[in-house]
Amino acid sequence: MSIGFQVLERARKVSAVWVARYRELPVANVSDSMNRMTAGGSRLRPMHREGVLAGPAVTVKARPGDNLMLHYAIDIAEPGDVIVVDAGGDLTNALIGEMMVAYAVKRGVAGIVVNGAIRDAANIGSGDFPLFAAGVSHRGPYKDGPGEINVPIAIDGMVIEPGDLIIGDDDGLLCVPFDHVDEVYERATAKYAAEHKQMEQIAQGKNDRSWVLESLKQKGCQLPL
Repeated sequence: MSIGFQVLERARKVSAVWVARYRELPVANVSDSMNRMTAGGSRLRPMHREGVLAGPAVTVKARPGDNLMLHYAIDIAEPGDVIVVDAGGDLTNALIGEMMVAYAVKRGVAGIVVNGAIRDAANIGSGDFPLFAAGVSHRGPYKDGPGEINVPIAIDGMVIEPGDLIIGDDDGLLCVPFDHVDEVYERATAKYAAEHKQMEQIAQGKNDRSWVLESLKQKGCQLPL
């Protein structure tokens, strides 16, 4: 074993059925269903024009400013995969640009997440290929390594195992652990249905707001007589 410079195989990955189901849910509802304790960091924003991100993770641990392992991850990714790169959040050098995105699209990659910088932002921003990143830099990457593929990584405390479900929309990114996709989905769909019902009540002027005043009273808030 060469810790720090190795490529491993995934032992498992979430199925296309779960990916399709989660594509229909807002990330915020899924996050609420995980007790709001998991997040990929507010810096990671969608760099593409529109469209949701969903797919099983191919994880990459890269040296900041170096994209050698990201190149190889695109080479070996399966159609529908989401490549997630932990590059330490460094924004000095961009790890991906329009040519690598074009190649990823050709390979059938479902999206890419870079905890680091991109370039060719205008071209990427006009397209629909899901790409999340922490920033933009015109400075290009090095291609020397080291790095690792399909090892556990963490972005702002969000642990990602190879094959976990990665989802993303305008509100940000979230990892749903492989072993909990069914449980979280059940909770998230119930949350989504409840919010849809509440929106209908708001539109009809029937939204019950009594809980706000009751909460203030229970917490000892001083109120007008």
